[in-house]
Formats: sequence, structure tokens, C-alpha cells
Amino acid sequence: MENKRKRNTRKTLIITGVIIVLVSLALWVYSRSTGKNEKVELFTEVRQGQFEVLVNVTGELQAESSVQIMAPPELRSRNLRFGQIKIQDLIPEGTVVDSGDYVALLDRSEADNSLKDVMDALEKDQSAYEKTKLDTTMELRNLRDELINLRYNMEESKITLEQSVYEPPATIRQAQINLDKAQRAFAQAKKNYVLKVRQAEADMREAEINLAKQQRKHDEMLNVISKFEIHAPASGMVIYYKEWGGQKRKVGSMISPWDLTVATLPDLSSMISKTYVNEIDISKVKPGQKVRIGVDAFPDKKYTGLVTEVANIGEQLPNTDAKVFEVTIKIDGTDPILRPAMTTSNQIITDTYDSVMFIPLEAVQVQDSITYVYKKNGVKQVVVLGTENENEIIVEKGLKEGEKIYLNLPENAEKFKLEGKELIPVIKEKERKKEAEEERLKKQAEENASRRKMMRQTRGGFQGQGVKRPVRSK
Repeated sequence: MENKRKRNTRKTLIITGVIIVLVSLALWVYSRSTGKNEKVELFTEVRQGQFEVLVNVTGELQAESSVQIMAPPELRSRNLRFGQIKIQDLIPEGTVVDSGDYVALLDRSEADNSLKDVMDALEKDQSAYEKTKLDTTMELRNLRDELINLRYNMEESKITLEQSVYEPPATIRQAQINLDKAQRAFAQAKKNYVLKVRQAEADMREAEINLAKQQRKHDEMLNVISKFEIHAPASGMVIYYKEWGGQKRKVGSMISPWDLTVATLPDLSSMISKTYVNEIDISKVKPGQKVRIGVDAFPDKKYTGLVTEVANIGEQLPNTDAKVFEVTIKIDGTDPILRPAMTTSNQIITDTYDSVMFIPLEAVQVQDSITYVYKKNGVKQVVVLGTENENEIIVEKGLKEGEKIYLNLPENAEKFKLEGKELIPVIKEKERKKEAEEERLKKQAEENASRRKMMRQTRGGFQGQGVKRPVRSK
């Protein structure tokens, strides 16, 4: 039984190997036979109609306006001097909340430490206030006792003088001197008492001010800490706040007193697409241009919009070398399915030409700056070209609507008859004008840069000499 099983297994392996060899041989024969086919030739027709110049960019949906969910604004107080504070808890992004609902919790560790320091300072100021109060009370009491004693001395001196009427002149003179001294001492002590009272009042006011200041700081600290639990200021969908670097604030993120936004409640009834256009295409983009918009999450949905803002200054995105310019696109109408942070594909229509002829870019051949196409009838036709978009280019001269042309380089291209030589000077002239315009723009940019440099140097010279710049008369 065991031998029979081994023979069946060997037979199966042999049959499988034979099948593999036959399939491989068939595939080799097929590939050899198809390799002998002639090159496939592709054709297209010259079309006439509306031609659009598009700039295709990817964007991200945002709400045009939103309500900020903020940390307590008291964190900016000069008295408290908070540093960065960590977000300890934050509800999931996309949660729909009502006004007053819980949203986030800030870490109280630093605030609690600061509160302990404030409480210690408050106790110290309370002790200082009590000490000042006791010291001034005791000092003024001693001064009052001294005034009473000096008054008694003055009265005794006066009595002594009255009793010395029948005494020798020297004794009377001595009694008079003693009375004068007692009167002066009393008057001086009385003045000192008034000054001491004023000084005591000033010391008490200072102690009261310090105590009240520390008490306000303590109360303010308690008030801020009580607001570390953050609630929604309005109804809406919570969207995490995106920082300048593109990172979203979430649990563990830090907020500073000068940027207190924790999250946002976007107005979903008015949406925009924020996008970035490279420096090559930005000159084509202007406010007011129409845009066709698609949302990657909903391929079947199509929207329209308008360019509303184009940045004047470029910026460099992280991990890229190219300079880009921020462009804002306002989406027409409303759609409840649209959400912030969705990716959009935007076609900005920068220019439109009516009733022009155009062909695919693949059909255009270039030799020594002369552009031409291969026609199906065996003609190598020189063409004058105009504006292009990503896929097609306008034909100004050389072709007619409906003519069939090659999309690729045909076989035996050298045998095609060249026509349209009279258009070569036109192409050369266009090329010359284009180079002249580029040179003019380059020269103008250099002049502007030189003018700005001179103005900076002049401004620096005036400032260095301490001279005011001359004011242009109106």
C-alpha cells in the first residue's frame, strides 16, 4: 500500500513538470511572434473650441470663520506670569457639542506650585502687616507718654519760676532758663509726634497695599485655576487647532499665554480651500478667477468656487525646497457633508480662449527651436504655437480643424515632406520677442532690487548720523 502511494505521488510530479514546460514553451513562442509586430501608431485630430488654461493644485478644506475655544485669558496677567501649560485632556476631534459642554482640561501642576508660592507670600505680607501695626501702636504710645511727661516737666518749671519771685536774681534767671528748656522740649516732642504719626500712617498704607496686592494675586490665581476646565463657548463641531508648523494641538500639546487657542468651532456653512501654488504658476493666479473643486472623500461630488486671496510673499513648506504662495478659494454654496481638513483637488481657471484650435502636447516635435507635427498624409508640418495647459497647446498657424496628426514619432519620419517653411520666421520673431520680454523683466527686477538697496543704505546713513530723513512736501 505504501509503495502504491509513492508511485502515485511520483506520477503526479512528472505530469506537473510536463505541464509547466509546455506552458513556458507556449509563452516563449507567443512573445517571439508578437515581437515581430510593427510599431503601433497613434493618431489624434486637431480640435477647435474652448481652451482653458488651468492650474491644478491640492488644497485642504477649512471653515471661513470659526469660534475659538480658548484657555482662560487671565493666563496673560502680568501678576501671574504663567509659562507654557500642557493640555491634559481633550475630547475627540469631530465631537458635536452644545454651548457650555466640557471640551478640555489643562494641567494644574505648574499652577498649583505657583499657588503655593503665592500663599506663602500672602502669609508673609499678613505677618508684615500685623508687625507694622503693632510696632506703630507701641511707638506712638511711647511718644504720647513722653509728651505727657514733658508737659508735666514744663508745668513744674513754670511753678518753680513763680515761686522764685523773692529769690536772688540768679535763682530767678536759672528758673526761667529751665522753663524755656521744658517748653522747647515739649514743643519739639509735639512736632516729632505729628511726624511719627504721618510716618506710621505711611508704613501702614504700604503694608496694606502689599497685603492687598498679594491678596488680589491669590484670588486671581484661584480664579484662573477654577477655569482650567474649559467649556464650549457655542454649539458646533470641535476641530483641533492647527499650529503654525501644521501640527494639531491635542492631548500633551503645550499652549502659551500668547496663543491660548485650544480648539475651534468652525462655521460649516461657509467653507474655503487653503492651497499652495508654486512660484512658477503663481503669476497666473489672480483673485476672482473661477475654480472647479473636487473632494477626495466624495469623488462623485463636484463644486465650484472663486479665488479670494493670493499671498504676496512666498514661503517654504517643511521638507521641501520649492517656494510656494498661499491661495484661498471660497467654495460656492453649502453642503453639510463637507468637513474641515478634507483634501480637495482644485482646478483654477486662469485663462479661457474661445474658438481656438489645439492639439495634445505629445504631438508636438521640436528641432532647433522650430515646432512641427507629423500629419497622417505624410507631411511634416511647421506650426506656430500659443498658450498651453497641462495636456494641450493652442495652434495659431499651420493646421486646420479635423486634420489627423501623429501622437508619437512615426516610422520613417525622415521621409515625410516638410511644409510650412514660411512660418519659420514667424516662430523666430515670437521667440525673439519672448526673449526680449524676459530680459526686460529681468532688468526691471534688478533695477528694483538696486533701488531698494540704495534706499536701505540711505536710511541707514541718516540714522547713523543722527539726522532725520527729509520729509517730502505735500
